[in-house]
Amino acid sequence: MQKTIETLSGDTPGTTFQFPVLRFAGTDGEAPGAYLQGALHGNELPGVVALHYLVPMLERAEAEGRLRGNVTVVPQANPLASGQHLFQEHMGRYDFQSRGNFNRDFPLLDTPDASNLPSDDAPLAAPVRLKARLLSLALGHDIVLDLHCDDEGPSYLYIARAYWPHMQDLAASLGSVAVLLWDDSSDGAFEEAAWSPYRNLPDEDPSWRRRAVTTVEFRGQSDVTPAFARSDADGLYRFLVARGVIEDATLAPLPAWNGTVTPLERIEMVRAPVGGAVLYHVVPGDRVEEGALLVTLLTAPGEAGGEREVRAPQAGLVLTRKRQRLARTGDDLLKLLGSRPSATAKAGPLES
Repeated sequence: MQKTIETLSGDTPGTTFQFPVLRFAGTDGEAPGAYLQGALHGNELPGVVALHYLVPMLERAEAEGRLRGNVTVVPQANPLASGQHLFQEHMGRYDFQSRGNFNRDFPLLDTPDASNLPSDDAPLAAPVRLKARLLSLALGHDIVLDLHCDDEGPSYLYIARAYWPHMQDLAASLGSVAVLLWDDSSDGAFEEAAWSPYRNLPDEDPSWRRRAVTTVEFRGQSDVTPAFARSDADGLYRFLVARGVIEDATLAPLPAWNGTVTPLERIEMVRAPVGGAVLYHVVPGDRVEEGALLVTLLTAPGEAGGEREVRAPQAGLVLTRKRQRLARTGDDLLKLLGSRPSATAKAGPLES
């Protein structure tokens, strides 16, 4: 393993940010390479701890000559987000300065040429330069896995429709409950930026079979345990073996995957019609019928008429729900995977 430190200039004199990059050298220049990063949203840590347990497995494969393809691991990809705390609360989804989501507005290149990306001395804000740096590290790898998590929920994947169904092996390896398919744009999320240079390849191009680009949602923000971390690391390792990045004859063949596949337009983002305390009547994994009671919002506790019910707009699978138990009007409450297009579906990502 080779460790290097990436250094990013801050936006004011005397400030810099750093993050480590771990590289593992494969023995076969023709084998697929893989890039894995965690904590692009600095307070989403299940991917960080999974990579912690994966690294020794990669070191062993490299030492034993079983690592065929090059692997790059960035365990904590966003030092800006990792350092953002306000009144003892860690807030890593949005940049404090621009208020922008750290996983939006990545450069969408037409070719995998890193020279088209801005350098660190470009007159651009640090988050913009960080996004260019991370994309430059990922370019040239056939497999790009961006490890995230939701608020509360199971493991699931976002995948561009062009990569489905040939990425079923990843869903099977990770034990993902669901796959959410997107078609047009995710507002420049890292996943889209990693896919962008290859988006115009014809379907018959053989390199499609080598490629796998996705956002992995490893359950919820509080699901940071040794057991989950080891299980997720094992899943990532299984996938790298299945794709020929690592050789390991001791692993059994992958099981068939039979989870739920849902295009984004069929996902109901159930939102709060009023503000108040949130009482959930469902948990992730529940299947509900149209009209089922999902949430009660307490708008005036203890008073007659102080409750507001939120019911399912269609039948489906409850995938995730928010951790915050105080909602404002319009806040997202949960994701429901339906069987028909949502009446409130819109282009772009599901959440800001």
